[in-house]
Formats: sequence, C-alpha cells, structure tokens
Amino acid sequence: MQPKDICKKVIVWFQENMPVAETELHYHDPFQLLVAVILSAQCTDKRVNQITPELFKRFPTPEKMAEVEPEEVFEEIRSCSYPNNKAKNIVGMARMLLSDFHGSVPEEMEELLKLPGVGRKTANVILSVVFNKPAMAVDTHVFRVSARLGLTIGSKTPEETERQLVKLFLPELLPVAHHWLILHGRYVCLARKPLCGACGLREWCVFGRTLK
Repeated sequence: MQPKDICKKVIVWFQENMPVAETELHYHDPFQLLVAVILSAQCTDKRVNQITPELFKRFPTPEKMAEVEPEEVFEEIRSCSYPNNKAKNIVGMARMLLSDFHGSVPEEMEELLKLPGVGRKTANVILSVVFNKPAMAVDTHVFRVSARLGLTIGSKTPEETERQLVKLFLPELLPVAHHWLILHGRYVCLARKPLCGACGLREWCVFGRTLK
C-alpha cells in the first residue's frame, strides 16, 4: 500500500475509535501552554503536569514570569529534565513576549521561532492547539509511529516527516492527526515493545505486518 492509501485507512480508524484527541498538558491560556510545551522537551507530560500547578500559581502570566530571575523558576521546575536551560528560556520567552509581542503569544511560525526555547516542534504545537492552524508537530512519537505505519518513507529528520505528513493529511485534519499519532505512540505503539497485538491499525501497518 502507498502512504496515501494507508493514510485513508488510518483516518477512518481514528475517527471511529479516537474521535476526540487533545493535548494531555494542563493549561489555561496560550502562555501557559507555551510554558508547558517548553518544559515537555525530553520530559513526560505527566511530569510536566505535576510541575505546572505550583509554577502557574506563582507565575500565571508573562508579566509575573518576566519579573523574576531564572533561579526562582528553576526551584519550581527542578524535577524536570534540563531545568537550568528551561528556566532561562521560560523567563527569556516571557520577557520577549512583553517587549516584542505586547504580552501575547504570536500566531505565526516565524515569530514563534524568535522566542527563547521555541523550536519548530514547539511552534507547531502552539499553531495547532491554540490557533487551530494546519500544522503538524513532530515529536519522537509522531516520528516513530508515522514511519512504522508507512505514512512516511525514508525520513531521517522531524522536518522531513513533517513535510511528508502535511502532504498526506487534509489541512483541517492536521491538528487532530497530530494528537492521534502522539497518543497512539504513547499508549500503543511503544518505542521498545509496541503492543501490536492490541493495535487496531496493524492490518495496514508496515511494521505490524512484518511480525509473526
């Protein structure tokens, strides 16, 4: 089967079996989601959700976050990965929002990428989740699942995976497709021991069909 044919089957299955697919990060506004996504780099959403309630209680807005030094933020996020760098980036991001964007999270890729701690994946999450734009954020789950299913072919980088997936899915489906692939990778198509026996996509999955 060609990627476009697999994609059609995958869409139908997810629409029937996972009609609602959303981020598992907890947040109340675009700024808080941006902070949570920065924290989630090489860290689980579960851990981030344990950190953010107290963090957002102390620093709920860009204004509050920009007032403090990274050391104060570090104390709240020290249990996540790379807390030093993330604390510096979060404070720097908040200050840039105030100085360059009137305190609001921008809704264009080029502007999001100017913010400290924001790479292409993080920017795509914000574009997709907050602004419902046709963006595909590629994390390790999306990269792995799309390759195993056969949606992508020969991709070596997240950027190439993104380009291939954007061509496959209709623009209006990209935001939810991002979450379909993430959640499937998180709970079924595990990195080391994928649960192929319990996978509803195995019939069309390139990887699954190679297993006996």
